[in-house]
Amino acid sequence: MPTFAQEDSLPRVPLPTLEESCERFLAWCAPLLTPDELAATQAEVEEFQRPGGWGRVLQSALEEYNAREEVNSWLDTFWPYRYLGRRDRIALNANFFFLFQDSHRPQVERAAGLVAGAVAYKRQIDQEAIPPVVLRGRPQSMEQHKYLFSSTRIPGVELDTSRTPYSDEWPGPSQARHVVVLHKGQMFRMDVLGGDGTPHSLGDIESGLRAVMKAAAEPAAPDSSVGHLTTMARAEWARTRESLIALHPGNAESLEVIETALFCVCLEDFAPADTQEACDELLHGDRGNRWFDKAVSIVVFEDGRAGLNIEHCQLDGTTVLSFTDALLNSTPEEHVALSGARSQGQPAVEPVGFALDDSLKAQVRSAADAFAQYGRDTATRTVSFEDFGSSAAKALGVSPDAFVQLAYQLAHKRAKGHLGATYESIATRQYRHGRTEAMRVVTPEMFDFVAAMDDASADGETRRAAFRAAAEKHVARAKECQAVEVPEQHLWELELIQRRRGEELGVPEQPALFRTPGWLTMRDDYLSTSSAPSVNIQYFGFGSTSSRCIGVAYVLLPDRFNLYLSTPKTVAEQMHTFADCLRDAVSELRELLADGRTVG
Repeated sequence: MPTFAQEDSLPRVPLPTLEESCERFLAWCAPLLTPDELAATQAEVEEFQRPGGWGRVLQSALEEYNAREEVNSWLDTFWPYRYLGRRDRIALNANFFFLFQDSHRPQVERAAGLVAGAVAYKRQIDQEAIPPVVLRGRPQSMEQHKYLFSSTRIPGVELDTSRTPYSDEWPGPSQARHVVVLHKGQMFRMDVLGGDGTPHSLGDIESGLRAVMKAAAEPAAPDSSVGHLTTMARAEWARTRESLIALHPGNAESLEVIETALFCVCLEDFAPADTQEACDELLHGDRGNRWFDKAVSIVVFEDGRAGLNIEHCQLDGTTVLSFTDALLNSTPEEHVALSGARSQGQPAVEPVGFALDDSLKAQVRSAADAFAQYGRDTATRTVSFEDFGSSAAKALGVSPDAFVQLAYQLAHKRAKGHLGATYESIATRQYRHGRTEAMRVVTPEMFDFVAAMDDASADGETRRAAFRAAAEKHVARAKECQAVEVPEQHLWELELIQRRRGEELGVPEQPALFRTPGWLTMRDDYLSTSSAPSVNIQYFGFGSTSSRCIGVAYVLLPDRFNLYLSTPKTVAEQMHTFADCLRDAVSELRELLADGRTVG
């Protein structure tokens, strides 16, 4: 079946009623609030949803939008505002990474194989030769596959945009034949497809990469690596980009090369000291060797270790996992056979340069220094469980995701002394243009479970009962999220409608609901969690979402469980305590459940 054949027949994302979302919102935020805070929140919820109230007006506007024939989902406008509307830097804050399994291939050969695999995958997408994904009998949206190649985020002063193929401005698949290769802070255009669209052979690609490395034998001057500018806050980068374009016509041409390239290839001139350094460099490598606005950047270190840095605005982890598995489940030789690649000689390699005046050079230096400091101000840690995975959890009769999420809560309570708002990403690709939903993990049952675990008077059976109740509630809530029976993104979109159209709709200011303790507390993450299960990756990771948040990116497989943690350096000690407590929590819970099965 063609890749995109089922998109239009997928069910639409259901739009909850205002009453449903208000009721769920109160239930979700209540465990985190004092009685007075809950009462204040309830009062504003009642005001928001009263007949003739502002919530009704905003809901009606959303229902009208959702009824339009050209609209695929009531979230069509939400997603651009959620991702493209953020004004801080996306490097480290929004982009995410995958660290691949190690390979015996040297750097150039590894990079060439990954390039060849990516080109083969791109051609399959163009030909719609990738079968639609089906999970538990339900076809999944493949829409995001359109944005893997030649997609670039463009900074804007008020709102970024996304330059992609399959759009009104750029119909159909990208016809670009080149990638951008970065080495030692310099950029080069390198063709990976010949003039007739035939992919270059592995030998050709290796030759081209070696030509780049030879041309970039000396590192770029510290103030000339324009990639540093993509680490700036978005409005600042937008203004700097305009200055680049205004200074010299060649700069616009260079941006065109970068923005239309299929993807970036970042060849590093060093080998990370260990796995954690490899993860850190994939997340926020700061040597001018990145273009963080590019949808896909393949990063290959000097020792052949490799991974991806992904710009998040149109790509979620599930789509990138499919791409990663396609890259790594076959050999480079199999990829070139599939794509029809043939030797055409060394591909064209041309430097991509920029004319910079003193002001722009100063901005490059400033951006480089500021981002380097931002990286130093971020604490990270890898945690690996070699003897625990989803198989062990299932053997104990529990959902693997519920097990680890309960372990996170127990570890957090012991590390920080309390529970706090916790986000988990839940995929909703079974719907047309579906992406993810925001699950809030902390429930009354979770509080009861954590209390029982640290109650010296509670016996094993009491603790197991509390664990089971919390796990069952977690699984039930995850199913509700998959069915979009959830409040957060719905209410958030109503808030965004007020921002965009408030005067027109007669809602002149932000409704008070969005300033309540419930709304603010529920979304103030102490833990931000997401899972990427693939045998082809060692770790995946992202930055934390607030000054006290721990980002928890985890790879949970049948035989192993790896995590990458990140948090601001000012609270690093708490993150390390959390990691140590997590080890104890996993061991303690395994023993608790195993004892229960023995007794049973």
